Amino acid sequence: MILKSFFLSALLMGAALTAAAHKHTRHVDPFIGTAATGHTFPGATVPFGLVQPGPSSGVAGWKYCSGYIHSDARLWGFAQTHLNGTGCTDLGDLLIMPVSRQYAQIADTAGVAQSNDKVNLFGSRKGTETARPGYYAVELLDAGVRTEATATPHVAYYRHTFQPGARRSVYIDLQHGPTWTWEGYRKRVKECEFVWDDAQTLSGHIRSEVWVDKDVYFVISFSQPMTRFTSLNPIAGFKGSRLLVDFPDSGVLEMKVALSTHSVAGARRNLAAELPGWQQFDQTAEAADAAWEQYLSRIDIAGTEEQMKMFYTSFYHALIQPNNIADVDGSYRNTRREEAKAVDGTEMYSTLSLWDTYRAAHPLYTLVTPEKVGAFVNSMIAQGEDQGFLPIWALWGKETQTMIGNHAVSVIAEAYAKGIKGFDAERAYAMVRKTLMESHPAKSNWEVYDRYGYYPYDLIPLESVSQTLEFCYDDYAAADFARRLGKKDDVKFFAARADNFKHLFDPTTGFMRPKDSQGRWRTPFHPDAIGHAESGTGDYTEGNAWQYTWHVQHDVPGLIRLMGGRERFLNKLDSLFVVELKDVNLPDVTGLIGQYAHGNEPSHHVAYLYALAGRPERTQELVREICDTQYHPTPEGLCGNDDCGQMSAWYMLSAMGFYPVDPVSGQYVFGAPQISSATLRLADGKQFVIEARNLSKENLYVKEVWLNGKRYTKPTLSHADIVRGGRLVFVMGGK
Repeated sequence: MILKSFFLSALLMGAALTAAAHKHTRHVDPFIGTAATGHTFPGATVPFGLVQPGPSSGVAGWKYCSGYIHSDARLWGFAQTHLNGTGCTDLGDLLIMPVSRQYAQIADTAGVAQSNDKVNLFGSRKGTETARPGYYAVELLDAGVRTEATATPHVAYYRHTFQPGARRSVYIDLQHGPTWTWEGYRKRVKECEFVWDDAQTLSGHIRSEVWVDKDVYFVISFSQPMTRFTSLNPIAGFKGSRLLVDFPDSGVLEMKVALSTHSVAGARRNLAAELPGWQQFDQTAEAADAAWEQYLSRIDIAGTEEQMKMFYTSFYHALIQPNNIADVDGSYRNTRREEAKAVDGTEMYSTLSLWDTYRAAHPLYTLVTPEKVGAFVNSMIAQGEDQGFLPIWALWGKETQTMIGNHAVSVIAEAYAKGIKGFDAERAYAMVRKTLMESHPAKSNWEVYDRYGYYPYDLIPLESVSQTLEFCYDDYAAADFARRLGKKDDVKFFAARADNFKHLFDPTTGFMRPKDSQGRWRTPFHPDAIGHAESGTGDYTEGNAWQYTWHVQHDVPGLIRLMGGRERFLNKLDSLFVVELKDVNLPDVTGLIGQYAHGNEPSHHVAYLYALAGRPERTQELVREICDTQYHPTPEGLCGNDDCGQMSAWYMLSAMGFYPVDPVSGQYVFGAPQISSATLRLADGKQFVIEARNLSKENLYVKEVWLNGKRYTKPTLSHADIVRGGRLVFVMGGK
């Protein structure tokens, strides 16, 4: 049944789409963002899938968060899982590498050189790489092997083509995975076990701990029986086994790696359901492409070739995650490593970078994948009930305790406000309320917060300003949710807390400023000083006072009043984009325009504040500048971590002409379209058409807006207006 739902139906869909004049997947370049700080990866995957088979070129350090850097000349092998565009290290599990030369002489050596500058001894120089949605291929020059990879939701599928006469072997490394340091790499695997079920099947379990403590259960199936395997001598500190597996003859060797978060039996079920046979590689790759096409075809755009590539690659990046960690029968392991079942029987989503994605990625999902949003919410509720609070940054079904606020609250409140179905609102609200009223380890202290109305820096020594401001938005979201459910007392409570940002605004400096428990401002105060919890310093989160002063997404009029009115607000906003930020050595603070940092999420809504303050032309100028300078269809083309699709979602929405400054409100603030047209194919067969008339390099300003044939003068467009279908026309012109 599962096979039919993914493999066969995708094949049938793919056959129809292949005949179509326009295929959206051909515009996707998975190499965009794989260099510099983008931290994306070019491997094969399907939308929201568990596995991401693809190349690994290093493990130690921040630059290897995805396990791959485009400029690296050598590959260690191919891992089965990868993070997309994050600023932390994990996954990269279960490395495999085809090798063709005689390895008996090095079977007793250490298989890993202790430096990213020196390759794994079983690695190879890479030749030409090819990647498209659901497919990756590379020539391994030293090994003399061409490796191709594709995927189903739970299974990585490889085809290794060896040179004629070459001996065929596969190196398997169960220790592998990105970490911050080499010492961390040594210690990442806590448990490892494997067994040969038969001469063609290897199964086992790896428990590792880097960012989270996670279990990976696997079944590796080969298209031919092995003739011999060698367990390589252990390296001091390594608990992950390393194997060299030999096969007869030459030519093509296929292999499948099925994963499960639940059990080896679950991995077997996933393999049997999604990919039971052999010699299906090309068909599987076609099915993966069709799965991507089904989603990417939900938006048709017209623009330059560069814009098409940037837009659809952004769309692709946004849909790599969240990842469904449940087996085909709905089984997974919860935060306590206990066996659990997905709420709806098949879907339990993780890889939730919520501090990033609540801003634009999740609003995008409500437009382009509304059928998934209910399952996203149910997954957050389930994890919240398991651990006692809603997820902050969830990976492999576990809590990483990374970043601040608790923006699952925003995502849930937004979904309910937009009429998304598929989850129990009262159950969801109960978790929202508990999360924002019962303190939980490391990330909330409501007793302190409610006593002072902010987080004093002498009691909360890290990120006190940012935490206050981000929780204000969550309180606002909770108040909106409570209002819609008729919970009047809770509305009053959360609405009052949503105003706490006012306690940290210093009118003498014009900044959100840290304050102690006696009500005294921190002195000395340097508004351009960057804070970062990971380094144990600062009152701000990956940012400074210049960037965080604008973090009042829910009450822009209130912020304008705090700053002394519209003119002072606009003058301060002008300064943000002019005053230079010097001596920045924090890799998360990138994409600078003055103090504005597009490479990090707290800045993402700020350009749109001009439109809400009556200067839409300045928003329009900045959107053009950001799109032109911070996004390029190259490996270096992202100015910061893609952050699980948030950077990509900003581009997509902004290119279409609007952005959700306040996602819970269901309002999108107008900027200026960067593409000549876009057609959103919505639920129930409806369409929302966006047209930018007279758009050109010079005509970057919006002169008129028309909605369904009527002149439209509001600075925002509602979600309801979009999803009911219609036509939005921007008339563009010069200054």
